[in-house]
Amino acid sequence: MLGTRFGRPMRTPAALAGTLLLTTAATAALTLAAPAQADPLPPTAVAMGDSFISGEGAGGYVPVTDQSGVSQGFPGWAADNSNPYFCHRSANASIQVADLPGITQRVNLACSGAQPADMANASSARPAGRTVAAQIDQLRAVAQTSDVDLVLLGLGSNNSQFTFGGVAAECAGRFVADGYTGWWEVWIHFINWVTGAELNEQACSDADFATGAQIDAARAETTAAVRQVLDVLDEVDADGEHRIVLQDYTNPLPEAYAEQYVEEDGRRDTRDKYRALVDERYAAGCPADIDSLAPAHRFSENLGTIVGGAAATLQAERPDAQITYLDVQHAFDGARLCESPGSPANALATPLRVMDGPSGVHVTSFGPYDKFDIKRVTDTCSDYYQTCQESWHPNTAGHQALGRCLSGAWAAGAPTVRCTRGPDGTISTS
Repeated sequence: MLGTRFGRPMRTPAALAGTLLLTTAATAALTLAAPAQADPLPPTAVAMGDSFISGEGAGGYVPVTDQSGVSQGFPGWAADNSNPYFCHRSANASIQVADLPGITQRVNLACSGAQPADMANASSARPAGRTVAAQIDQLRAVAQTSDVDLVLLGLGSNNSQFTFGGVAAECAGRFVADGYTGWWEVWIHFINWVTGAELNEQACSDADFATGAQIDAARAETTAAVRQVLDVLDEVDADGEHRIVLQDYTNPLPEAYAEQYVEEDGRRDTRDKYRALVDERYAAGCPADIDSLAPAHRFSENLGTIVGGAAATLQAERPDAQITYLDVQHAFDGARLCESPGSPANALATPLRVMDGPSGVHVTSFGPYDKFDIKRVTDTCSDYYQTCQESWHPNTAGHQALGRCLSGAWAAGAPTVRCTRGPDGTISTS
C-alpha cells in the first residue's frame, strides 16, 4: 500500500524493485540500439590541381568521371584530348604513394592541364579544357561521405597568361628548328599549335617563358582560386580540421648538361646545323638549348613565387587555417634529364617524346628520320596532344619522390616545408 511523505506518494520496496527492473531493461535496450548510429567518416586526403598533382607521367591512369556522371576509360589515342581520361589521374601519383599516418582514404580530383579557373568552373568552359566538373564541386561530393583532413593542391603552371605545355613546345621547337636549319619550316605546326606565333630559332629567354606582369597576374589568379577551395572546405568539412598543402614545381631539366650532351659530331648548339646534337638530346629526353636552361630555372623559381605568394597571402588572411607551402624545386636535384650520363633512364622526369601517328608508340630517336618524317611526328603532337602530353613531367619514381615530400609536409605541419634531394638520392624535408 502506498503511503505519503512530504505530500508525495511513497513506493513500497516491491514497487521500487519493479521500477528498477524497468529502468535496467530500458537502459539495456538503448545500449543494444547504439550500433545503429552511422560510422565516423573515413579520414581522407584529396588531390586537386594540375598535372604535377594528378600523376601525369607516372602511368597507371584510371577512368575519370565526366561532368555528366559517366566514367570514361581510355578512349584510344586518336580520341579528342578533351576526354576526361586525359586528366591522367594516376594510381602512382604522389597522393597515392605518400605515407600519411591517420589517413585511410585517398581521392584524386586533379586534372592534367588544369587552370585556376577550373576550381570553380567546369574545365570544358574554357578553350582546351576537359569535360570534367569544377574541382570544387567534385570536392563537395567527396565531403558527403568522407572527412577531408588533407588537400594537396598544385596550381600556377597553367593559367590565363601561359601554360607549361606551351612553354615546353616553344623551347623544344626552337632548338630542333635551329639544329635543322633549312628544314625549320617543318616545325611551324609544332609551335603554332600552341602559341599562334611565327617560329623563332633563338634560345628561349626569360621573357619567352613569362614576363613579370604575367607572373603577377598568374599569382593573383592562383590566390583567388585557392581562396575558393578554402571557403568550400570550411563549408563542407564537418569537424573543421583540415590541412591544405600548396605544392609548387620542379624543373625536369638541369642547370647544366652532362658533358656528353654538350657537343656531338664536333658541333654545339651555339651555331646552326647541329642535327646530330638534336638527335642525341632528343634520345636523352632533353631537346633544348643550353642557353635556355638558366631562364628555364628562373621560370621555375617564378612558379615558386606564384605558389609561395598565394600561400603567404592566405596564411596572413586566415591565421587559424592550416596552410603549408611545400617547396619541391630541389626535389629532383642530381636526377634531372641529361644531368648525368644515361638519361633518361636515370632521371626522375619523363623525356620529351612524340609519336609517329596516334599509334601509342613513342619515337625514341630522330636518327633515322628525314625532314618529312619529322614533320609527320610533330604534326601528330599538335593533332593528338595526348600522344606527347606526358613529356617533361615526374615519372613513377619522380612521383614517389614527391610522395615523400608530401609525407614530410603532413608530418611537420609547418607553414613552409622545403623538400630536397641529396647527392645520395635521399629525399628530406625541413
